[in-house]
Amino acid sequence: MVAFTERRPLGDNAKAWALNAPAMVVIALLVAYPIGYSFYVSLQKHNLKRPRAKRFIGFDNYKALLSDHAFLSALKVSALFVLVVLGLTVVLALILALVLNERFRGRGLLLSLALLPWAMPGVVNGLMWRTIFDAKTGALNGLLQQLGVIDSYHAWLTSGTGAFLFTALAQVWNTLPFSVIILLAGLSTIPSELYDAATVDRAGAWRRFTQVTVPWLLHPLLIVLILETMNAFRAFDTIYVLTGGGPGDATTTIALLDVQTVLTFTDFGLGSAYAWVITAITLLISVGYIGLLYRKGNFEA
Repeated sequence: MVAFTERRPLGDNAKAWALNAPAMVVIALLVAYPIGYSFYVSLQKHNLKRPRAKRFIGFDNYKALLSDHAFLSALKVSALFVLVVLGLTVVLALILALVLNERFRGRGLLLSLALLPWAMPGVVNGLMWRTIFDAKTGALNGLLQQLGVIDSYHAWLTSGTGAFLFTALAQVWNTLPFSVIILLAGLSTIPSELYDAATVDRAGAWRRFTQVTVPWLLHPLLIVLILETMNAFRAFDTIYVLTGGGPGDATTTIALLDVQTVLTFTDFGLGSAYAWVITAITLLISVGYIGLLYRKGNFEA
């Protein structure tokens, strides 16, 4: 007589691994492999103009960046661009979120209109702002001249400072709605009892904002800081369409220089090194944000 042994049921952990295994394999193929391969390419001398000269050179591409004037200039522009965009985005998003968190007539319409810039692709956003800032037919020139602010049309994008500031403005306009949504979601989780208690304690508007609103917004604000920093460092399409990196190198960021290195000069090794530098910088900044803000949040948002 054949004896049958009873099969032991799979544990919860084993079931979870078994169910997630197909998705993990797909993620490994579509995400992990390209990331690993790009790092491998960054360790090579790989230029399509000289395919036979392809060879492994270790970290020479990264060492070359330290003495590359174009890279150092682009790094400086990128850092300043991130600071300007991030500062404007956080301040404006917080103001708009506080306004939209109130109940008033037309709030739904205003919220819908506030989301429109986010739905616009970066290329279209750049084309729109380039038309607005056009030196001959731009809407900005026409409006300012009608108001008597200027006597004649100006070429707003021909100066380095002007091009940089208007490019930052275009980037803020395109990404601001997402930050508003995140902060507005955080504001909606704050219990009204906290504000009532603060009012009973005779706390003014500023004290209610700093002692009630801000602690609840630290975690949503952390998300905004991380994502907006990544978006600003990787900004390419709007800058490319609006200024092309000019005048000179006034708006040439690392992301723009990376694309030019790969597509114009076909240097895939150096271009991959640029991409990994962007990744490393955004990763370090994100870790700094988490260490600075995450543990300070008193409530889960």
